[in-house]
Amino acid sequence: MTQPRVILGITGSIAAYKAADLASQLCKRGVNVTCVMTADAQQFITPLTLQVLSKNPVVTGLYDEKESWRPGHIALADAADLLLIAPATAHTMAQLALGLAPDALTAIALATVAPLVIAPAMNGKMWMHPATRGHAETLRGRGAEIIGPDEGMLSCGYEGVGRLWPVEGIVECVMARLNA
Repeated sequence: MTQPRVILGITGSIAAYKAADLASQLCKRGVNVTCVMTADAQQFITPLTLQVLSKNPVVTGLYDEKESWRPGHIALADAADLLLIAPATAHTMAQLALGLAPDALTAIALATVAPLVIAPAMNGKMWMHPATRGHAETLRGRGAEIIGPDEGMLSCGYEGVGRLWPVEGIVECVMARLNA
């Protein structure tokens, strides 16, 4: 039996540091994880950390793949058994809902037929904004599963909804989707 392939998309939220734990836990469960980082995510966690934990090269740009004639983002989109975006910012959710693909992560999302699981993390006011809520509903309507966000103390100093769902819960959701 081959290892399931999960593309782990990491966007520019302070919760990006939790992607290291996500990658590690998924690998321990026998998942082949390839991390794809937005430029903003790289302000919060380094690609090297995720490369070591996932044991795979990390994609940080749309034109990273130079090993073949085939675009890397298309190869990853085709190989994915599941695309997990955690954390997902309001910005990335808007791009996904509108079908925009300005970077490797959104290009993979637009090109894959694999299930999409999104774990938002943002300020509570951003999450509750009608635009963000509308984008979330659009994504759900297209079959995406949205996990959370959770409630609690936010890094911006507010308390409320917006925290990344607990890592263990995200891992369990991914494993359930892979085993379905």
